[in-house]
Amino acid sequence: MTASAENGKGGQTMQRPAVVSQEAWEAARNQLLVKEKAHTRARDALAAERRRMPWMAVEKTYVFEGPEGRGSLLDLFAGRHQLIVYRAFYEPGVFGWPEHACRGCSMVADQVAHVAHLNARDTTLVFASRAPQAEIISLKARMGWTIPWVTIIDDFDKDFGVDEWHGTNVFYRDGERIFRTYFINNRGDEQMGGTWNYLDITPLGRQEVWEDSPKGYPQTPTYKWWNWHDAYVADAAPDKKWVEVSDAGEAAFREESAKAKR
Repeated sequence: MTASAENGKGGQTMQRPAVVSQEAWEAARNQLLVKEKAHTRARDALAAERRRMPWMAVEKTYVFEGPEGRGSLLDLFAGRHQLIVYRAFYEPGVFGWPEHACRGCSMVADQVAHVAHLNARDTTLVFASRAPQAEIISLKARMGWTIPWVTIIDDFDKDFGVDEWHGTNVFYRDGERIFRTYFINNRGDEQMGGTWNYLDITPLGRQEVWEDSPKGYPQTPTYKWWNWHDAYVADAAPDKKWVEVSDAGEAAFREESAKAKR
């Protein structure tokens, strides 16, 4: 049967899908699930390919202004090995200044997950704009954002393709050497905010044992490192009770992976 029409928002006519029985709905859901699982596996394969991308050495020195003064690109890592830098447009000339940052960049900031989960995977997330720190601090307080946010004071934005449009750059630190490992912008950038999406664009990935990563990359058992955002402790062993609970999830994960390979 053809679907009946309803009035959508604004009085527009909306052609909705057919209404079916529970059995027919389950059949349609299972049919779509096959494609969704294929999409998930393709996404995982793409992330694995991303982890094998060549790196570009960052030879130039960059300086940023932070809440506690000036620091280098190396300082932004905060001692971790991976750094994700999102170029947010908040500066004179941007619509909304100085009360607001760019609407799109603000929407990204609104959806950023708690950074403690990234930190637990040896990853630091930083927003960077050209606004002075006084305005950034005021904006963060008013909007309820806690993301580390620095001021660009040199050619960082121009050199890394984010002087005229938003974008996310990823870097890796080996001692004091810094490498650019990935860059995403435009529509690919709009999906950022979730912990998994961020980790999937890093050179080390989620660092879980199921991932297809180059030999020697750090990996830990799936689920075991997960924690409440206020309970992460450096080098702490997984909570015994959580290990018991997560064992069931890990078994289900292995079973599903095995089915996918059949």
